[in-house]
Amino acid sequence: MAVTIVTGNEISEAESPLLNDIVGSCVNFKGGAPNRSKTGCWKSATFIIGVEVVERFAYYGISSNLISYLTGPLGQSTATAAENVNAWNGAAMLLPLLGAFLADSYLGRYRMITVASLLYILGLGFLSLSAALHSSNSAHCKTNANDTACSPPQLEIILFFFSLYLVAFAQGGHKPCVQAFGADQFDEDDPIECKAKSSFFNWWYFSMNGGILVALLVLNYIQENLSWELGFGIPCIVMCFALIVFLLGSMTYRFRINSDKRNPFLRIGRIFVKAAVNWKIAPTIISIEEEAHKLPHEDSKFKFLEKALITDDCSREENICSTGDVEDAKAILRLVPIWFACLGYAIVFSQASTLFTKQGVTLDRYISSSIQIPAASLQCLISVSIIVSIPIYDRVLVPFSRYITKKPAGISMLQRIGTGIVLSFVSMLIAALVERKRLETALEYGLVDLPKATVPMSVWWLAPQYLLFGIADVFSMVGLQEFFYDQVPKDLKSIGLALYLSIFGIGSFLSGFLISIIEKATSGHGRDSWFSNNLNRAHLDYFYWLLAGISAVSMALYVYFAKSYVYSKRGL
Repeated sequence: MAVTIVTGNEISEAESPLLNDIVGSCVNFKGGAPNRSKTGCWKSATFIIGVEVVERFAYYGISSNLISYLTGPLGQSTATAAENVNAWNGAAMLLPLLGAFLADSYLGRYRMITVASLLYILGLGFLSLSAALHSSNSAHCKTNANDTACSPPQLEIILFFFSLYLVAFAQGGHKPCVQAFGADQFDEDDPIECKAKSSFFNWWYFSMNGGILVALLVLNYIQENLSWELGFGIPCIVMCFALIVFLLGSMTYRFRINSDKRNPFLRIGRIFVKAAVNWKIAPTIISIEEEAHKLPHEDSKFKFLEKALITDDCSREENICSTGDVEDAKAILRLVPIWFACLGYAIVFSQASTLFTKQGVTLDRYISSSIQIPAASLQCLISVSIIVSIPIYDRVLVPFSRYITKKPAGISMLQRIGTGIVLSFVSMLIAALVERKRLETALEYGLVDLPKATVPMSVWWLAPQYLLFGIADVFSMVGLQEFFYDQVPKDLKSIGLALYLSIFGIGSFLSGFLISIIEKATSGHGRDSWFSNNLNRAHLDYFYWLLAGISAVSMALYVYFAKSYVYSKRGL
């Protein structure tokens, strides 16, 4: 797509009365000046939100019940399956860093979304094919082995994991760009659109969870009661429609343009390199840029970056760093402590699609005499909680807190994130107590050595921990999205959202690492590990108490770092 920049000088005098209807720093699909009334804002965001709803439907259609497929058709142990799920989730959440780099530096968000959607369709198609191969191989195996199960062939396993990680790569390009592209549709310089953008992140998450809810209710039932190939094939079909919907909205989109033509990664990376090179040099020769614009000194702890401004008379102009570059580098560095402090929350977050699901399998899941809900569908309680909580937050809590604090958003982004971290800590305490109750019930009814028997305890005992997870997400997840989008330089919005996603990628890896270490430490010598395949002899409650402790430490670190954080733009 050819994009040409239309400047104010190129607009004729006859058009001057319409200047207020033209959005600056953007172009439309044809490369011209975008008309405010015909492009952007909610009319464009609706298309983009629709694409995200379908993408989340597809992603959660796989991730929410992945542990059941690994422990069922692929025959893996609980611990191995949990490690594989965490590894895949971790990769899927870290790959957005690569996708954001390619989008912000080369392809642009629109092209990256299109390419990622095509990769998504391909990966989901291969995944459905691998499930079909398993059904065929399984039927043939049982025929020749008197109805006994056998291990899947190596080719099937390779195809399955290749497809799975192809979906992770697709998500890596899709996830950071779609949300950033949606937020780009709102003009920050227009008071009305700026206020609308603040609500965009809330309604984005609200709509996204609608897609997740349908996936958890519909796809999980299809996968467990009809067929896995159909459960993987439906997301492939709907992603095709999502791509068509996204392309249909092209004429309404606004495309951000950067006045600075330099690669943003190289521009900011040069600051860190030059500051390191000049580490021991006394700042006696400072660039003209610093003399013209004195740097603010509220970030004295990052003052060492100002050494990137040290230059000499032989330096070429394009190699001289500006004060703006230094401030952008500081903005990135300020995010690191908050990013680190949120890792505990991310470790807790990863349990919903792994160990919580395995807990649910052992409980009484009948909601009537003939209807049994899939264990993975319990995750729909998180989505229900989010869908109910977001309108309350946006329409009740925000206006009320706005009246009290006199701030446009009611509470600051960091206060919002911190509230969610506290709620996630409480959810782990509840999860540990419920698991202790489940183990005591299994012991009371003599089911300790009957791993496939249903523990006479309603699955709704798990509801509080799921519902609290959802409410915590409304605060922390949405807060993190807005925070990392808002606090990065303008030409790095995709990488900002990728940094937010990487919190959960690292959190998934850390969760898998913890499970692996604890599995080795607590098994062997005739002992049952905390993650024994027989959950009635396992001790998930101990693991949940450990996670509650990690969450408490994370809370303390977060409060410490949040108190000293200096906002780059809005003091919210």
